[in-house]
Amino acid sequence: MSRIGKQFIPLANGITVEVAGQQVTVKGPKGVLTHTLHPDIAYEMREGGVAVVRARESKKSSALWGLERALLANMVNGVMIGFEKKLQFQGIGFRASIDGGALVMMLGFTHPVKVSPPSGIVFKVEKDTITISGINRDLVGQVAASIRAIKPPEPYKGKGIRYINEIVRRKSGKKAVSTS
Repeated sequence: MSRIGKQFIPLANGITVEVAGQQVTVKGPKGVLTHTLHPDIAYEMREGGVAVVRARESKKSSALWGLERALLANMVNGVMIGFEKKLQFQGIGFRASIDGGALVMMLGFTHPVKVSPPSGIVFKVEKDTITISGINRDLVGQVAASIRAIKPPEPYKGKGIRYINEIVRRKSGKKAVSTS
């Protein structure tokens, strides 16, 4: 049995969950999110919240029970609070700016790198920090990962784009190798 799947999802004031067949729609102050359920999983509305239940007893439904509950909980948190990821860039001459909603970065390439946000994503730049925010947790994480993949941190000097609390393992260069 899934320990996560058994947990109840409380709904705050102003959040509504509508289930129409296999389509779940969550509405809140920040926006609307929809998700299609697996046929083996169902949601049950209870007083003050939502519970995830298995529609059929099968190995597949047992595996998806906790996942579907976590996805619904992320949708509820997204429309209520929202999600954000912070990236930090390090390197001489590295800088970023916002140009018409798109993120423009100078990362040591011969040309500036321009990243346009998908719908529902907002970029903010402060000094050497890029903040990606939105209501869809999966989309925020995917956009942050794709921006980091443009110039990942290298292990010798640590230059590149990293998550704000990421620790980059540094390698010693040629100078550290001693001759004996």
